[in-house]
Amino acid sequence: MSDETERALKYAQGFVDFVNASPTPYHAVKSVKSRLVEAGFTEISERSNWSNISIKKGGKYFVTRNASSLIGFTVGESFKNGNGVAIVGAHTDSPCLRIKPISNKTSEGFIQVGVEQYGGLIAHSWFDRDLSIAGRVYVTENGQYVPKLIKIDKPLLRIPTLAIHLDREVNTKFEFNKETKLVPIAGQTSIDKNELEAAAEKKKEGHSCADDPELQLTPEQFVSVQTVIQRHNKSLIELIAKEINVEVEQIEDFELVLFDHQKSTIGGLNDEFIFSPRLDNLTSCYTATVGLIESLELVHKQKGIQLISLFDHEEIGSKSAQGADSTFLPDILKRLTAIDFDGNGSGDYFHETMAKSFLLSSDMAHGVHPNYEDKYEKKNRPQLNAGPVIKVNANQRYATNSPGIVLLKKVAEQVKVPLQLFVVRNDSPCGSTIGPILAAKLGIRTLDLGNPQLSMHSIRETGGTFDVVKLTDLFKGFFEHYVDIDEKILCDHL
Repeated sequence: MSDETERALKYAQGFVDFVNASPTPYHAVKSVKSRLVEAGFTEISERSNWSNISIKKGGKYFVTRNASSLIGFTVGESFKNGNGVAIVGAHTDSPCLRIKPISNKTSEGFIQVGVEQYGGLIAHSWFDRDLSIAGRVYVTENGQYVPKLIKIDKPLLRIPTLAIHLDREVNTKFEFNKETKLVPIAGQTSIDKNELEAAAEKKKEGHSCADDPELQLTPEQFVSVQTVIQRHNKSLIELIAKEINVEVEQIEDFELVLFDHQKSTIGGLNDEFIFSPRLDNLTSCYTATVGLIESLELVHKQKGIQLISLFDHEEIGSKSAQGADSTFLPDILKRLTAIDFDGNGSGDYFHETMAKSFLLSSDMAHGVHPNYEDKYEKKNRPQLNAGPVIKVNANQRYATNSPGIVLLKKVAEQVKVPLQLFVVRNDSPCGSTIGPILAAKLGIRTLDLGNPQLSMHSIRETGGTFDVVKLTDLFKGFFEHYVDIDEKILCDHL
């Protein structure tokens, strides 16, 4: 095995481990935080007055919002107020199924869990998969309401398909109602002790007690919303409580999603593929983080600020307090540009800095599919393991333009990373990214790119093993060389 191959497999395995630890945006942010802390980054809070925080040249910092979005940055030793920021943007969320606020269901002796669709998932890919539960749980603890992360490492649920004997057209037309058919089973009422106890209690009552004055709520007994035990299956809640080591009564509420229990893995005849959930867009989160950390080698020479911005809620339009269409990135940039790094007194450097800055909007790209080659534009057919893809769209669904391509080409030449180009067919709609949103919000020059993959938005996606290190090297090179290369690219000099 060559040194190059060994290095690529090392980075790919690091990414696989990252995915397996990160079934939700909350876990992804935690995974990124742990790597930044290990590299010596300091956590700062939006709730603090930054004039009282010592942010210095040569420093490295990160801040989170909602525990599902994160901005990390380093300040070059040679930074001067008004210099540019090299930004890599990505998103922490992926299409999935989320447990409904009231999820307790039973049918034909089965315990079921009500779920709602998050984002544009390929819904049929969630059938006949071993599913588990992960997310954020709020509990009462020492008089406070504290979030706990949960990831249950056990297959708990499954959405079974109907046998072919009962649906002879299943191989020619697999259509289903997402409200009534996309409902996972979690157990059986005839075996579950809580269901048996509830049935026995109901049988013993034998009559309605809704109007019994002795059973009416007193003001002290009133609760504004039903408890989690009333809204969800009791055995499920008991399992959640056990997993995070609390009593059931401590659980106030939660945001839980279903995830594929099968691990991300490296596969293929020559280890050339990554078979995995959530390639879109944990690939970009991982490579951006590692690229930023590795660029610390030259922080003593850097003239700019190097920044990663990882947002939640891209898959549902980015319009949230922690999405790319929020104030999160503008707020952090305004705070940074208000700091007097040079000792010349405070000033408004925000607009000057934005004019000198650049955003790489990193989201996964469509690799060419060997069985559906007719879906791709003839000359723009990205291959897995052939390098990051620059995404172009004349209607600004992607924010790429020619000065940006020139910039990225020069960065890629410095670090010896091959690039590919992609444009959709004229008879096909084009998705979008956080790139156009942030370009319009900040007036910042932007380019859209990402690694190629197959089966985007499926529960199991396929990417290139050797592309992980390429994107990491590209981001590292962008952070290290952006300011010097940008000075040579004239944009408004016609």
